[in-house]
Amino acid sequence: GRSAGPVGSARIRNPRSPLRLMEGAPASNRAGRLPAARLLVAALWAGTLWALGYIAAPAAFGVLGSVQAGDLVAVLLTRQAWLSIACAVVLLVLLRVSTDLAPPRRRFLNLLVLAMLACTLVIFVGLQPAMAQLRELAGPGGVRASEYWTQFAVMHGVSQLFYLVESLLGAWLIVRLR
Repeated sequence: GRSAGPVGSARIRNPRSPLRLMEGAPASNRAGRLPAARLLVAALWAGTLWALGYIAAPAAFGVLGSVQAGDLVAVLLTRQAWLSIACAVVLLVLLRVSTDLAPPRRRFLNLLVLAMLACTLVIFVGLQPAMAQLRELAGPGGVRASEYWTQFAVMHGVSQLFYLVESLLGAWLIVRLR
């Protein structure tokens, strides 16, 4: 027989079949990228939650003074909240356009993302501004040395609880996206 050479054997395309611009790449390849994109965004979201909440914040309070560490962590948490909102929006869009998911699974994943977003918003819109106001009212001595400490500590505990729930939901989301 005749050798195909380095290029390979040519295939004749049926003129009635759809034209693929990237020969050899199945049409489902794009659909195959959606699960990877969903998992990547979820991993970014959950990973930054874990890195900030369980590594960076405790390290800041271990190295810096309480007031400085509080200022640093407040800035980091604000940036984390904006990243969380962006990840939630991207995930919701990716879930909406995903044809590879059965409707019940898509609804469940949407609920997980919305629950995580709700945790972010409770912390970012509700608790963080109130805690920042108490820190400001406390003055340069810090909130621990002020009359606002108890109120701040309660809000901080509630904030930590929501952060823990969001972190656990993030782990669940990653597992369910696999």
